[in-house]
Amino acid sequence: MTLALAIVGLFVLPDPWRIVVLLAAMVVEVGEVYFWIRFLRRYRVTTGVEGLVGARVQVIESCVPRGRVRVRGEIWNARSRGGLEAGRGIVGMRERAAAVGGTFEAGPTSDGGFVVHAVLPTTQVRRSL
Repeated sequence: MTLALAIVGLFVLPDPWRIVVLLAAMVVEVGEVYFWIRFLRRYRVTTGVEGLVGARVQVIESCVPRGRVRVRGEIWNARSRGGLEAGRGIVGMRERAAAVGGTFEAGPTSDGGFVVHAVLPTTQVRRSL
């Protein structure tokens, strides 16, 4: 932008100022290019899949090994080495706690938050889910 204004200044400004403004604009432009090259080397732009690696997801369709997940409000096709099952939220947590002989409570708190409390046995209980 500065260089464009300096070129316009070539036609408008008096003789000694034309060269001064043009040289100053070129210095600013070179500095700006140098700044952006350094900035973009430091902070790489991540888009698509590379920006999602390691993010928390909600499994919508079981990934055994392929399925669908929700990440930051978007639904993506996904693949998992170990397999991920779609959860059923609080109902699923309550069922899993009961399956191993534990108790489960969940509900809103007085300050507007939400609390989940599960008590699970420390010995292994073998029951089919």
